[in-house]
Amino acid sequence: MRYQFLQRLEGQFALTTLCRVLQVRVLQVRVLQVSCSGYYAWRGRKPSQRAQQEARLVEQIRSIYRDSDSTYGSPRIWKELTEQGAVCSRNRVARLRRKHAISAQPVKRFVVTTDSGHDLPVAQNLLGQEFAATEADTRWSGDITSIWTGEGWLYLSVVLDLFSRKVAA
Repeated sequence: MRYQFLQRLEGQFALTTLCRVLQVRVLQVRVLQVSCSGYYAWRGRKPSQRAQQEARLVEQIRSIYRDSDSTYGSPRIWKELTEQGAVCSRNRVARLRRKHAISAQPVKRFVVTTDSGHDLPVAQNLLGQEFAATEADTRWSGDITSIWTGEGWLYLSVVLDLFSRKVAA
């Protein structure tokens, strides 16, 4: 963290001045040691093995995230990663997603399917809210609903015999 600060200010101030300013002393004991040679060593150092592994993991997370149309969260991404053979925990996936601002965008599931503002003929309500039937196959009632699936919206319609409450069609 201290060297990233130096890197941001390197062109504005002399490096030796920055290092001298960042020397922190508490009760005559040096707490934060910043040297020019330490900075140059840090700048030329290759990323650690863990940092390289984390970078590869973030790329895999981004790939799975893109393939899911930005809808997968940590549990699903972690499941995909383990199926691909990656070794990591769900908490690590969640931490990396937060760190790299990869957040799931939920799909809006509500779709308006009723259009009441039309000039087409509307069927009469023959039951008049009286749903009690005295014999079979004299009164039927139906309903339709939409269900979200992996393929998109599917519609389910049911016709019930009001006497036996069995599905008629």
